Amino acid sequence: MRTRMLAAAIVFASFAAPCAIAGGPDSETMVVVKNEDLVWKDYPGLPGVRFAVVFGDPSKEGPYTIRVRFAPGVMSRPHYHPEARYVTVLKGTWWAGAGDKFDRDNTVPLPAGTFAMHYPRKAHYDGAKDEEVLVQISGIGPSGTIPVNPGEAPK
Repeated sequence: MRTRMLAAAIVFASFAAPCAIAGGPDSETMVVVKNEDLVWKDYPGLPGVRFAVVFGDPSKEGPYTIRVRFAPGVMSRPHYHPEARYVTVLKGTWWAGAGDKFDRDNTVPLPAGTFAMHYPRKAHYDGAKDEEVLVQISGIGPSGTIPVNPGEAPK
């Protein structure tokens, strides 16, 4: 469990800070991150899930924003986060369930444009069913993903 959290922290920390756009607002006024400048990486321990840090560093104290892409058919297993997480579905239908027992059929569809908030330390699972899903997640770090049943592999 701590190994997965440490791996995620190392991956998160490997991103450079966003940079100002030439000819745009100065970096003391606004931070602008273009979609094409995002660096996508595999999410540790979750095959079929990729993420990009949009702003901040989830492994450190302070605000962060990440984007997470789920391949079709990929869902996480029950887990929780130490911090509140604010999620906006950007593409596709994201499926979310609550509790410490995974049940793909007991999930709620959250279509693009939907907002959700995960309370800290509350077990849940989520992901994609028939299509690729893209979500944007913000919170106040340090972030972590703690599996409820550490031996249960995601599918």
